[in-house]
Amino acid sequence: MYSHDTFGLGHLQRCRTIAHSLVEDFRGLQVLIISGATIAGAFDYRARVDFVKIPSVIKLRNGEYTSLEKDIDLHETLRMRQSIIRHTAETFRPDIFIVDKEPLGLRGEIEDTLSYLKTRGTTLVLGLREVMDAPHLLEAEWAHRDVMRKIGLFYDKVWVYGPPDFYDPLIGLDVPPAVRAKMKFVGFLQRSLQKNELPGHRPEGDYILVTTGGGGDGGDLIHSVIDAYQQDPQLQHRALIVLGPYMPARKRNKLLKKGAKIPYIKIIEFDNRMEDLIAGAKAVVAMGGYNTYCEILSFDKPALIVPRVKPREEQLIRARRAAELGLIEMLLPEEAEDSQRFANALEVLPARPGPSQSHPHLTLEGLPHISEIVAELLDRRGGHHLSVIEGMI
Repeated sequence: MYSHDTFGLGHLQRCRTIAHSLVEDFRGLQVLIISGATIAGAFDYRARVDFVKIPSVIKLRNGEYTSLEKDIDLHETLRMRQSIIRHTAETFRPDIFIVDKEPLGLRGEIEDTLSYLKTRGTTLVLGLREVMDAPHLLEAEWAHRDVMRKIGLFYDKVWVYGPPDFYDPLIGLDVPPAVRAKMKFVGFLQRSLQKNELPGHRPEGDYILVTTGGGGDGGDLIHSVIDAYQQDPQLQHRALIVLGPYMPARKRNKLLKKGAKIPYIKIIEFDNRMEDLIAGAKAVVAMGGYNTYCEILSFDKPALIVPRVKPREEQLIRARRAAELGLIEMLLPEEAEDSQRFANALEVLPARPGPSQSHPHLTLEGLPHISEIVAELLDRRGGHHLSVIEGMI
């Protein structure tokens, strides 16, 4: 599986989730994740799942990219990444190649590898989040690189990681019938607790968990949470705030200092087992990226979502749809800046029913559906190598 990850943890987490599920379901299957995530090595990987780290590229707030290493220019970094990806594909010789979200990779870096794998008969799969972005933004981005035509040219299958009645990631785009025919809505990817639970890992007693995923742009939400506690002395739920590994140091230090003044708030910088913390929480406050959303549904937690609204509208679209279905409560960022309004929402949040109350038939079937498809593919080829290449957002 490849993902282009340059901002946040979403792609790597999705890849790990799918990889771990597959090695559990198929004895002897080997999964290789190629990742550009700077903290790829901070997570646990099950037996027969390994990763190759490619040089990291980070996305700036204006949407442009830059090399993580300041003395190497972007062009050189992309050339190295492209070379490592191609060489890994040639050496590993995967039966299946799953690409996460970015059909041609960062700046087209996997196009060469896709062409090569196509000639040797590898099954090429594009995996899409259930929400990609606002149609006009996605269309402009894809038209620039002729992406839709190339999806039709390269890919055998397109998996959508959500149910068909939640959202269509390609809504509003001119999708050729040949591409539409390859699409399968597999369902949300369920999360579960690791079997080797760490004693004392979760805080004791009741708490609200506040998470912004990778944390790169999560500072505003956490400021709003702390402001709500400062505003309303009646707000006395214990809150565990996880800043995220990509939060800039200056923002992190500012928030640690600000939060230390509130006795009900505990702030940590990063946790590589967020599933444990979400499972133990009374409720969750988040920006609502794909993975956090799957965790909220998996552990059936009352949730208050304050989505990112720019430059991408993915979180906003997902939160609006989920709120419409009664699965979560949503506040826009400017609404969350009204400290009393936010405090009132936090006060009642733990008593809010979990998602299953409003949608008792909601099922997260993505992982078993993926295993069924992979079983068919491997039976057809008599193969046993699955490559998961994870790159950069």
